Amino acid sequence: MKLILADSNDLVRIGIRFILNSELPVDIVGEANSANELLEMLSSFSANLVIIDYTAPGFDIDVLPQIKTLYPDINLLAITPEQSAQVLVDALRSGITSYVKKDCSIPEILDAVRETSKGEKFFCGTILETIQEANLNVDDIDTGSFSCDAVVISKRECEIITLIAEGFTNAQIADKLFLSAHTINTHRKNIMSKLGVKNTAGIVMYAVKTNLTSPNKFLFTGET
Repeated sequence: MKLILADSNDLVRIGIRFILNSELPVDIVGEANSANELLEMLSSFSANLVIIDYTAPGFDIDVLPQIKTLYPDINLLAITPEQSAQVLVDALRSGITSYVKKDCSIPEILDAVRETSKGEKFFCGTILETIQEANLNVDDIDTGSFSCDAVVISKRECEIITLIAEGFTNAQIADKLFLSAHTINTHRKNIMSKLGVKNTAGIVMYAVKTNLTSPNKFLFTGET
């Protein structure tokens, strides 16, 4: 098991390194304290697992799809402080394989490393509860496509995305925009195709990420 630790907090990296070296047959080939350093290490060292806090200073969530685009076989285990459902979904769509909180127990973190190194998904109980409270199913989140290309969304599509994210049905959106329900349904399908998502949850995640709506309006209508 060859892995890279990616966290700007020295103490966190030391702690994880000590735990892993004490309990598992691992080869820690590098430790990165920024996204740029991580990408440089991945180009220089062979690794099959990255343990990352993409919320730490020096990192951001955009590094995740970059890694998966360049190195699709690498598994990513996120170990971060508690995050909102929107952020968790965004991370999973961006390529995170498994996710645990930094205050999880040592046995749980070790299990996460074992499972993720084999390509299996692993989520601590708190992370699963957060996702389930948002009425999401981890297996329904589309992680099949990673692209750094810009997505061109029209002004009308932005209006529809915002209304979908705020919980309005197709019929209600049609009434608000003085369009037919059939037209709104066509727009919805085009939006999902452009964004590479399969359901309303993916549209909501995009709306929150791009500030088209507030996370406080994170609602689901049950439509897909």
